[in-house]
Amino acid sequence: MHNDAGQMLADFFTQLTVEKRASIHTVKNYQRDIAHLNRYCTDKAIADWHQVQAADIRAHIANRHRQGISSKSLQRELSAIRSFYHYLMQQSHASSNPAQHVKAPKQARKLPKTLDVDQVKGLLEAGTSSVLEIRDVAMFELFYSSGLRLSELSALDLTDIDLAGQSLMVRSGKGGKSRVLPIGSKAVAAIENWLQQRSKQTNITEPALFVSSRGARLGQRSIELRLKQWCVKKGVAESIHPHMLRHSFASHLLEASQDLRAVQELLGHSNISTTQIYTHLDFQHLAEIYDKAHPRAKKKAE
Repeated sequence: MHNDAGQMLADFFTQLTVEKRASIHTVKNYQRDIAHLNRYCTDKAIADWHQVQAADIRAHIANRHRQGISSKSLQRELSAIRSFYHYLMQQSHASSNPAQHVKAPKQARKLPKTLDVDQVKGLLEAGTSSVLEIRDVAMFELFYSSGLRLSELSALDLTDIDLAGQSLMVRSGKGGKSRVLPIGSKAVAAIENWLQQRSKQTNITEPALFVSSRGARLGQRSIELRLKQWCVKKGVAESIHPHMLRHSFASHLLEASQDLRAVQELLGHSNISTTQIYTHLDFQHLAEIYDKAHPRAKKKAE
C-alpha cells in the first residue's frame, strides 16, 4: 500500500475516536480487522484502497474462513471494512463500497442440549424437604410441562393459571405475543401442592404465582440459581439450566407426535425455521438407534 493509503487509515481511526467517540475496545477491534485486509492487499500488490473490488473482499473473507476464523468474527471484520469504506466515500477517496454486499459464511447452528425422559423423571421426582423445594418442583414441572421460557415463567400471575381447565395464559411472550398452553397432570399436582404453601409465604395482594421467601415475585436469576442448587443437592451430575427443560419439552413432544406446527405453536416461535432445529435433534436420536441396531450400519472393529 502507498503512504497515502496508510494516512487514510490513520485518519479513519482518528474520526472513530474523536468524532464518533467509539470505545477503545471498538477502535482496537477495527484496527485489527482492517489490518488483515491491509495484509491481503499487500500480498496481492494492491496499492490503493480504491482498487479493492468486491471479489477481493470475498477472497479475503474466504481465506480467513479457511484459517478457522468463526462466522461471528468474520461478520465483525466485514462490518469494520464497510465502515472504513463508508468513510473513504465521504472523503471522496473511493467511489463504491466493495464490502457492501459481501456476506460471511453461515455458522453451523449448535444443537441445544436436552435431557432424556429418564433424566427428566429423576430430576422432577427427587423428593422435597421444604416449602421452597415444593415451590421449586412446581416451577420445574411447569417448565417441562408447558415448554415455557424463563421470562414467561417468572412473569406468571395466579390469574394466568387455570388448574381446573389444565391450562395457562402466557401474557408476556417474546415479541409481546400471548398464547394459551396446556398443563400436564404432574405439573397441576405440583402447583396445587405449592398453592397450599404459598399463602404462608406472601400476602393476598401479591399477584405472582411463584414468590420468594420474602413474599415477592421470584426473579429470573433466582429461578436459575434454585435449579442449579436443586441439581447439586439431588446429585444430578449434568449442569442443567431452565432453557434445557424447554428444549427437552420440545424434543420429546416432537419425537412422539412428529407435529412440527403444533410444537411451533406451543413454543411461541413466530418462524417455523426456529422450531426446525428440533427435527435435527429427533433425527440425531433416530440415527443413534440406527447405528446401534442396523446390522449393515455397525462400524468394523479396528
